Amino acid sequence: MIDGEIMQVEPENLVTEVLKLKHRDYRIVQICAAKAGDKMEVTYSFGKEYKMVGLRLVISPDTEIVSISDIYEPAFLYENEIHDLFGIPIKMITLDYHGNLYRIKQEAPFRE
Repeated sequence: MIDGEIMQVEPENLVTEVLKLKHRDYRIVQICAAKAGDKMEVTYSFGKEYKMVGLRLVISPDTEIVSISDIYEPAFLYENEIHDLFGIPIKMITLDYHGNLYRIKQEAPFRE
C-alpha cells in the first residue's frame, strides 16, 4: 500500500488484510464509522513510523463484521462505540459491552 492510501475491502477479507498490516509492524490508529447514503463506511487507519494507510468497508447497516480486537486489543473500544452509536453488528469482540459502552437514550443514534 502507498502512504495515505485507503483501500476498500470486502467484509470477508478484513481480517486477512489486517493481519498483513500487523505482520508489517503497522499499529492501529483509529476506527471510525460514517453514514454514506444508504450504506455505512467503516474506516480502519493504521500507522508505521510516519506512514498512514487505511482499510475501508462499505456495507449495508445490517451487515455483520468480524472484530479485529484479537489482533489489535484496543480495537474493542472503537468496535463497541461503532456498535452502540451506528448499530453495526460486530461479532467476536474480545471485550463486548453488548450495547452498554455509552448510556444513551436512543439506540444507534447515528444510524438514521
